[in-house]
Formats: sequence, C-alpha cells, structure tokens
Amino acid sequence: MSAPVPYRSTPVFDENTLPDALRRQHRTKPGVWGVVRMLDGAITLSFANGRPTERLSPGRPGLLYPDDPHWVTLDGPMRMQVDFYDRPPELPAHDEETQ
Repeated sequence: MSAPVPYRSTPVFDENTLPDALRRQHRTKPGVWGVVRMLDGAITLSFANGRPTERLSPGRPGLLYPDDPHWVTLDGPMRMQVDFYDRPPELPAHDEETQ
C-alpha cells in the first residue's frame, strides 16, 4: 500500500496571515487527519482532549486526529501549512519532547 497523500492543503500562513480561527479552539472534521507542517519558525500546538502540548518547528510536524479539538499559539515569526488526509498519514520520527 502506498503512503497516504493529502487530498487538500491550506495556503502557506505566516504570523500575519494566520486566521484568527486557528488561534482559537477548533477541530478537524470526523474522518479527517491533519498534519501541521512548519516551514519556518515555531508554534505551540495545544489540545483540549488532554494530549500533551507540542512545540512544532521545521522537521517536527504535528499530527491532528479526526474530530480533534486544538489551537495554535505563535512563538514569533513563522510560516506553516496544514495538509489534510482521509487516512492516517505517515510522519517522520522525532524525539518525544513536549512542553
């Protein structure tokens, strides 16, 4: 079976164009997985369901589960994009480090 590919991606957002809705609690749709990819800088990804907070940076993406309540907090200048999948995506391995 081939690796999942996103069926849709957001535009590239920076600290000035990131929609306010992404800075407040929101969720992925049922059946939809998301991957937050950092192109530059860093953000904090927080979850309302008890999952640990994550600091995302280039090479350290964040995984969003279906119907997963979350929000992002900016840590300074950044560029990011979110890819959406209809099945669990593959992420690169990284150290388990949370904030």
